[in-house]
Amino acid sequence: MSRVRARITSLGRHVPERVMTNADLEKIVDTSDEWIRTRTGIRQRHVAAPGTGTSDLAVRAARECLERRGIGPGEVELIIVATVTPDMLFPATACLVQDKLGAHRAWGFDLQAACSGFVYALAAGAQFVESGTHKRVLVIGAEIMTSILNYKDRATCVLFGDGAGAVLLEPSDDETGLLGFANEIDGSGGCYLRMPAGGSLRPASHETVDQGLHYVHQEGQHVFKYAVRKMADASVQVLEKLGLRGENVDLFVPHQANIRIIDAAQHRLGLPDGKVVKNIDRYGNTTAATIPLALATALDEKRLKHGDLVVLASVGAGFTVGAAVLRWHGFPWP
Repeated sequence: MSRVRARITSLGRHVPERVMTNADLEKIVDTSDEWIRTRTGIRQRHVAAPGTGTSDLAVRAARECLERRGIGPGEVELIIVATVTPDMLFPATACLVQDKLGAHRAWGFDLQAACSGFVYALAAGAQFVESGTHKRVLVIGAEIMTSILNYKDRATCVLFGDGAGAVLLEPSDDETGLLGFANEIDGSGGCYLRMPAGGSLRPASHETVDQGLHYVHQEGQHVFKYAVRKMADASVQVLEKLGLRGENVDLFVPHQANIRIIDAAQHRLGLPDGKVVKNIDRYGNTTAATIPLALATALDEKRLKHGDLVVLASVGAGFTVGAAVLRWHGFPWP
């Protein structure tokens, strides 16, 4: 008897209305549009309004996802929220989403793997479907990264934006679905990209606030070199496990952190521009939300069809690395 696969049957997204351009950033920090574009590929990013929680963005994306599928929140059995910017340390953002969404039958949890969060959550959610435990699993990547940015640090504040994307996982009845994944971590790199305070090691205090330790801290060159190598490595690894090569890929959906990292992975896989999704210019790095937002971009551009072989790949703080291969299930869009 063949294994039941989990496939994506719907997708929803939400980004805040406010847009912050590079020109806007020029007014508050020592930078320029040219500097940001040439080094990152970013032109603008979306910024959540004060008083907005990550759960609010997640719920908007989840509602759209379920409405596209034509089902109600009561049919969802499990909610996994990938985020590094929860509304609060506890309760879990998944609890807040479950309540706001009205998913009264669902249980859930948060998953924290930074930029690899969505890929990890997808792999985790798929196990519940493949085992027969659940038939409908909601996987959400959502972030309000601007809530943890220091707008005096031009090296980091230009990189990130806010947004959310949600997908519904259900059992597949054909060849489509998640074919395989390859995830890994390297904790020795944790010092290069982190938020130093706010946890049990360094609880919030006047000292930690004064020192700006509740913001993103990054040593860019270390992160860049690791990401360039590992994004491609993970993609090749998961393809080889399945007996596939870059030439078999119909669409590459990389984490949108830096255009140069994306280009390097694209070159390693030998893919033309038409097979790579790039929307970093519009959204910046939305951490766990980048990949579902990129999938939505691919659908907008009519670059995904039933049966396509799709590779998702990410590298994030931790360091975390994740890649997954899907046989795409076509569904109506928009």
